[in-house]
Amino acid sequence: MGRRVAVIDDYQDVARRHADWSALPAGSELTVFTTPLGGTADVAATLEPFDVVVAMRERTPFPAALFKQLPNLRLLVTTGMANASIAMDAARAHGVTVCGTHGSTAATPELTWGLILDLARNITAEHLRMREGGWQHTVGTDLAGSTLGLVGLGRIGTAMARIASAFDMDVVAWSQNLDPARAEAAGVRAVSKHELFTTADFVSVHYKLSERSVGVVGAHELAQMKPTAYLVNTSRGPLVDQEALLEALRTGAIAGAGLDVYDVEPLPEHHPLRTASNVVLTPHLGYVTHRTYDVFYTEAVEDIAAFAAGTPVRVLNGV
Repeated sequence: MGRRVAVIDDYQDVARRHADWSALPAGSELTVFTTPLGGTADVAATLEPFDVVVAMRERTPFPAALFKQLPNLRLLVTTGMANASIAMDAARAHGVTVCGTHGSTAATPELTWGLILDLARNITAEHLRMREGGWQHTVGTDLAGSTLGLVGLGRIGTAMARIASAFDMDVVAWSQNLDPARAEAAGVRAVSKHELFTTADFVSVHYKLSERSVGVVGAHELAQMKPTAYLVNTSRGPLVDQEALLEALRTGAIAGAGLDVYDVEPLPEHHPLRTASNVVLTPHLGYVTHRTYDVFYTEAVEDIAAFAAGTPVRVLNGV
């Protein structure tokens, strides 16, 4: 196997210091790309020479058509142990092994609570007012006694519920196949989708993205929310109907939203979400922490070394 290794989408230019890349097999050549590669044709042209690619989550999709244009690719490492933007079957068909890494279970819930607290207490808005010489322009919302509605009760949703208890919040949850007993064990009350959206003061989305779950929060669900309620999405952008959300924000149908994920990333410069007055935006920072990157990139190096030795680890597509 050749040793041409590409690390892509290292937006902060930090990959080299979050792992010991000298542990790569002898003769390896490492190239790091710090800006988005563009569309499929651009990605293919850039990555064509490489035998190994390390992808950061879903920042660059790998659809079936792309593998046809990467004849040299033999190993694709994705950070995390799942990646909906990689056509796993196509990778297998073209002889490409896909391996994953572990990550941090705390990073995304912590950011989600940052967005909830910002929305509840208008932290960003008041900070900007202070910079302009102002003082006390808003009235906050108490978390204690309010209801957190979790759309999805997987690993991250369960972590959210634990933290909510420290704020003395009532927690309800819905998902397509949520087991009420499992919810109860997590200190959560399983409810219908209708009850969640009509009663929650904060709706937080933690759902797995699939063809079936695209738009799981749409115009109908947003219309059910209280005008004093907030929507937070740190999961995946397409889970929420973006146009319906923009309309709900514009009309005041909901009090506001906290978003870390978007349909298109990076979010286009002139996107209307950037100028909406009742949103708090972060640039997909859910997993972007030192600890998470240490795990991501250290295990990526391990994946490459193991593959080169003929004993691949953390294989996701069964090659």
